[in-house]
Amino acid sequence: MSEYQERRYRQQIHHERLVSFKVAIQETDLMILAESDLTELTEEIIYKVRGPLEGYIASHPEFLHAMSPLPYDKLAPVVVKEMLAAARICGSGPMAAVAGAIAEQVGLALLRESGEVVVENGGDCFVKVDSPLQISIFAGRSKLSNKLALKIYPEKTPLGVCTSSGTVGHSLSFGLADAVTVISSSAALADAAATMTCNQVKSEGDIRQAIDFAQKIEGVLGAVVIVGDQIGAWGDVELVSV
Repeated sequence: MSEYQERRYRQQIHHERLVSFKVAIQETDLMILAESDLTELTEEIIYKVRGPLEGYIASHPEFLHAMSPLPYDKLAPVVVKEMLAAARICGSGPMAAVAGAIAEQVGLALLRESGEVVVENGGDCFVKVDSPLQISIFAGRSKLSNKLALKIYPEKTPLGVCTSSGTVGHSLSFGLADAVTVISSSAALADAAATMTCNQVKSEGDIRQAIDFAQKIEGVLGAVVIVGDQIGAWGDVELVSV
C-alpha cells in the first residue's frame, strides 16, 4: 500500500480556526492542528521525545519486540513509562502504544504555546480543543470508510482517539478489522487498547466479542469496530454522518 493511500485519512481532520501543518522526523510523521504554525517547535519536541525513547530501546532491546507487558521501570523516561503502563493495562507489548504515546507527549508540550492542539500520528490522535471537532474514521475498503465521524466535545478533552486496522497500513496486527477506534483520556492507552481490540476480530461475527473486550479495559471510554459493512459501538462515543 502506498504512503498516499495510508495517509488519506488526514484529509478528514479539519478545524475552521486552527492551522494545519505536518512534521516528519525519521519514523515519526505527524499532522498537527494548532493556533499557529509551530513547525520548528514541534521538530524540537519530537527530538526531545524520541531521544530518550531511542536511548531506552538501545539499552533495553527487549522493549522493542516484546509481545506482552514488561515490568514497570520507575527510572524510565516519561514516554516509556506511559507505554509500559498502557501495555500492562491492555496486555500488550509496550510498542503497541508508541504512536499514541508520542502524539500525546508532543501534544502536551505544544499546549504551552497553543491553547488548542490536535496531533495525529499514523491514525492515533491527541486532542485538546475548545470547540466541537469531528474526526472521520478511515476504514480502508469498507463501505463505511470516511462515512462516519466521532464528534469530540471540548469539555471531554484532552483525549486520545486512536485507530488500529488489520487491513490498512503497516502496523503489526493479528486481527482483520477494517478499523477499531478507541477513546481514552490517555492516548497511549487508547493506542494499545485499539491494537489489542483489533486482534480479537477475525470476521464480522467477532464485532460483539471485540466490543466486550474493549469494554473491560480500564481507562477505555468508548470503542467503535468496523468490519466490512458492519459496525459496533460502545461507550462515550457519538457517531455522525460525514
